[in-house]
Amino acid sequence: QVQLVESGGGSVQAGDSLSVSCAASGRTLNYFPAGWFRQAPGKEREFVAGISSRGSDTDVATSVEGRFTTSRDKNSVYLHMNSLKPEDTAIYYCATRTSGSILGMVYRTATEYDYWGQGTQVTVSS
Repeated sequence: QVQLVESGGGSVQAGDSLSVSCAASGRTLNYFPAGWFRQAPGKEREFVAGISSRGSDTDVATSVEGRFTTSRDKNSVYLHMNSLKPEDTAIYYCATRTSGSILGMVYRTATEYDYWGQGTQVTVSS
């Protein structure tokens, strides 16, 4: 079992930067691919960014390209958000999968992940 905990969310102004992190307990995140998703009120959960198991490959959604990046270290995964917009307001979730992963693969679909955090709220005011 893997328990994921996100932290670092908050309320910011449009144009600000914010980073959120995701740490694991029960089992290390090291060597497992991870992803970030978000869900705004009344909308479907959507892919934001993903990172491969060794961190060599990343991918971001078109809507955040050029503004968001993801990185990782041995124990945590991070989502770095720049030039935030009001439409980025959502609950941000991290996710991981612990089996059957291909080295270098970035997973973009929610169903490809087995473990999820509780989410952290990010609110961007205009």
